[in-house]
Amino acid sequence: MGKGNILAIDLAKSSFQAHLASGQGHVLERKKISRSALVKYVAKVDADVVVMEACATSNYWGRRFASLGKEVRLIAPQFVKPFVKTNKNDANDSEAIAEAASRPTMRFVPLKSVAQQDISSLHCIRSRLIAQRTALTNQIRGILGEYGVVVAKGHDKLRELLSELQREGNIGDLSAFMLKKLGELQSELTALDARIKTCDEEVQQLCDIDPVASELTNIIGVGPITATALRASSGDMSQFKNGRQFAAFLGLVPRQTSTGGKTKLTGISKRGDSYLRMLLIHGARAALISAHKRDDYRSRWAVQLKSNKGTNRAAVALANRNARTAFALMKLGQPFDPRRPGAAAASRQPTAVPLEA
Repeated sequence: MGKGNILAIDLAKSSFQAHLASGQGHVLERKKISRSALVKYVAKVDADVVVMEACATSNYWGRRFASLGKEVRLIAPQFVKPFVKTNKNDANDSEAIAEAASRPTMRFVPLKSVAQQDISSLHCIRSRLIAQRTALTNQIRGILGEYGVVVAKGHDKLRELLSELQREGNIGDLSAFMLKKLGELQSELTALDARIKTCDEEVQQLCDIDPVASELTNIIGVGPITATALRASSGDMSQFKNGRQFAAFLGLVPRQTSTGGKTKLTGISKRGDSYLRMLLIHGARAALISAHKRDDYRSRWAVQLKSNKGTNRAAVALANRNARTAFALMKLGQPFDPRRPGAAAASRQPTAVPLEA
């Protein structure tokens, strides 16, 4: 095989653009390939490394190519864009992917296994159901407001009012027709609640059968949803050198606008996985509410930081610390010990288990 040759593929639904380049960057082949011929082409191509953008279907194709003995690398699209020359088309995109992959400092996205893909898909379904429920409750509140009915905050208050309307039916200017439609909306809301509950139960089951995810839930501010999302997104953390890199990967570190030797730090960068960052910050925010009731080192630190810097900064700082603790736990297999100032205790040998199909 061509040692050092790089095959870059611009992914699509049915037509794929391949760009074969040598280790020195010389173009060896440009070719458009159909979906049915792609695997056969990659199997016989004279290249050890296959590179793609981390986009839709990239994990599927990455697993297929890895099974052929190829080294698969995925690059975030924002790191490929600066290498696109002149006009944007499939040929230029594939060439840009090859050039980006040849950079010695380029960072790559980890390839998901089938098990990781299952967990990620479950989280996507759950997030979509929650968004639909929020949209539905907002619509119900808006409709009720037009009839002079104001609902208190919270899903439970809305459910109570809808049940009362079906029993009483004499609130505000609501007509019999509108009561019927509200009953249909109530049934839709109940169905969404049931589906979200099922997703939560499935997440809990996945967390229970994975020893590393179960250990992650011992971190204050990390529950089954965040733990399984960490496992699905990051695997065994082999792509990160330390916890600081992992926190930066999640966008939980300050953004720099430094020049001329003057360092200026602004808000967090918000790069990387926005869903995982949201879970960590919301988990940290929930942990701050009851932090004053606990006497461990991390809780005392969080309470003091909250009093000095405010709730929002303290929540982000705790999320950053939780991410670094999760890195130590997943990569080194060190159990979390809230009694110690460090991120994790070093009382046993590394036992991190990769999440595989």
